[in-house]
Amino acid sequence: MTSPTPTPNTPVSRTPASRAGDDARPQVLPAAEGWEQQRTAEGRPLLQFASPRVKQPPQHLADLTLAERQGKLKELGLPAFRAKQLSTHYFQHWTTDPVRMSDLPKAGREELVEAMFPPLLTEVRRLRTDDGNTIKFLWRLFDGALVESVLMRYPGRITLCVSSQAGCGMNCPFCATGQAGLTRNMSTAEIVDQVVAANRVIAAGELGVSEHPDERVTNIVFMGMGEPLANYKRVMAAVHRFVDPAPEGLGMSARNITVSTVGLVPAIRKLADEELPVTFALSLHAPDDELRDELIPVNNRWKVDEAIDAAYDYFRKTGRRVSIEYALIKDMNDHAWRAALLAKKLNQRGRGWVHVNPIPLNPTPGSIWTASEPEVQDEFVETLRAAGIPTTLRDTRGKEIDGACGQLAAAE
Repeated sequence: MTSPTPTPNTPVSRTPASRAGDDARPQVLPAAEGWEQQRTAEGRPLLQFASPRVKQPPQHLADLTLAERQGKLKELGLPAFRAKQLSTHYFQHWTTDPVRMSDLPKAGREELVEAMFPPLLTEVRRLRTDDGNTIKFLWRLFDGALVESVLMRYPGRITLCVSSQAGCGMNCPFCATGQAGLTRNMSTAEIVDQVVAANRVIAAGELGVSEHPDERVTNIVFMGMGEPLANYKRVMAAVHRFVDPAPEGLGMSARNITVSTVGLVPAIRKLADEELPVTFALSLHAPDDELRDELIPVNNRWKVDEAIDAAYDYFRKTGRRVSIEYALIKDMNDHAWRAALLAKKLNQRGRGWVHVNPIPLNPTPGSIWTASEPEVQDEFVETLRAAGIPTTLRDTRGKEIDGACGQLAAAE
C-alpha cells in the first residue's frame, strides 16, 4: 500500500532499523511538487499503458519500409525507383525541400514531396548552452502536442536524446513529463524526424565546434519524453529506420542506440527476442520495493527483482551489457546501504553483465528533488565499485537550459 505523502521538504525518518546503523541520515519520501499525481479510486498512482484513441499524424515516408514506399508510389502512379530517390534525400541529405530534389521531374515534384513528407515537427523554441555543445529543442506536433529532444556534442560522438510519447503515463512524481499524463504515442516518423532535424542542425554548423565535415548524430538514447516500451511497435520501427542501411534508413550502428524503460517487464523480454543489438537501460533509481513503489509507480506492477531478472535475461540472450540508470536524490535514495543492496542484487545474477550509471540530479533549491551531497555521491559510487560493480558517474548536460525532459513543455 502506498505510504502517506509527506509534506514537501520535510524529512521523514523511516530508515529501517536494520539499516540505521549503516546510515542514520533521514529518509525523504517521494512527493510531487507543484502538481498532483493522478490516482486510481484505490489511491494508487494511475498508470497509462495504452495510448488514448486520438488522431495520428498523416503517413510519412519514414513510417514505411522501402518496399512499402515503393508500393505507395505505385499507388500514386509513379515508378517504384522514385522511392529510393526520395529516401536518399531524406535519410542522407536530410532534406524535404523539393527545390533540392533536382533528380525528380519538375512536373508534379511539389505534389509528390507533399504526399510523402507531410510536416511533422514545428520548432517552437531552441535553447543552447553557453559553450554551444548542447541544444534543447521544443517541438509542436501536428495536433498541438509538445515534445522535446536534446542534442549533445561529446568528444568523438554526437548524441541525441529523443522523445517517444507526447506526455507519459508512468506517473513518476519527480518527472516533469508525467504531470499531464499521456497525450498519445508518437508515430514512427515523428520519432525519426527528430534525428533528421538534428542532422540538419549539425550540418549547418550550429552545434559547437565541428570535429570533421561529415558530422551527424552517432548515438541515440530513448530517454526523452515518454516510456519507450509503452510505444513498443513504433519505437522498434524507428530503431529499424535508424539502423537500416542508407538510403532505406540512416545506416547507424544498433550498438549506439539505447532503449530505456522504467521496468515494463513483458516488453523487456520481447525486446530481448528482437535480435537487434541495441543497448538496454533500466531506470531503477531504488533497489528496494518499499521506496521504488512510490518513486517509480510501475513497481507496483513489476517489482525490483522482476525488473532486474528481465534485464539479466536481456544480457543472456543478446550478450549486450545492460545499463542501470540511478538518479541520486538527496536523502531519498542515496544511502550507502542502498548501494550495497543494489550491488548484492546485481551480483546475485552474475558478474560482468551490468554497468551502473549514477546520475547527479539537477539541483533544485528548496525542493526535495535535489542533488546528493558530493561526499554522499562519492560514497555511493565507491560502495558499488568495492563490490565489483562497474560504475560510471554520468555527465549531466543542460542545467542552464532546463535540461531535464518535460521542463520546457510544462512551461508552455
